[in-house]
Amino acid sequence: MVELERTFLIKNIPDGLKNCEFKEIIDLYIPESDEHPKLRIRKSGEKFEITKKIPLDLNDPSRQKEETIPLLEEEFKVLNKLPGKRIRKLRYYYDYNGRTAEVDVFQDSLLGLVVADFEFKNIEEKNTFEMPGFCLIDVTSEKFIAGGMICGKKYEDIEKYLEKFNYSKLFL
Repeated sequence: MVELERTFLIKNIPDGLKNCEFKEIIDLYIPESDEHPKLRIRKSGEKFEITKKIPLDLNDPSRQKEETIPLLEEEFKVLNKLPGKRIRKLRYYYDYNGRTAEVDVFQDSLLGLVVADFEFKNIEEKNTFEMPGFCLIDVTSEKFIAGGMICGKKYEDIEKYLEKFNYSKLFL
């Protein structure tokens, strides 16, 4: 499956987000030694999976091929013991003009970081989408914000990158 998405830093929590459906997501990126691991073990609510992301265009990180295999909870528990880079977030499903924004509110060492992802069916849809008013800036092409790059990091580790966009910590 080819993934077409755009990622935005949030400038303010959208109205009603607290009332939206959400789930906890726990990711383990492996191998731990990679700067940007492409293999992810995930618990998403009550679903478990392993995903490998393969860039289709090195100049456009928003275009990736994803291969995902469902896991049983027991398999996840075994794989989750592997050494790797971890991240935990709450993913809210926010309706915006008939689209669903996946608003990720990071927890633990990345508390204060909030981003929104929008997925698209085709490139034209992706390219013509206008950034919502609650968003600060499109960071789709920013390598530092990719899941495989921020996993295992603290807010302080990425703060200098966020400051160049005048991002301020947000709390739900």
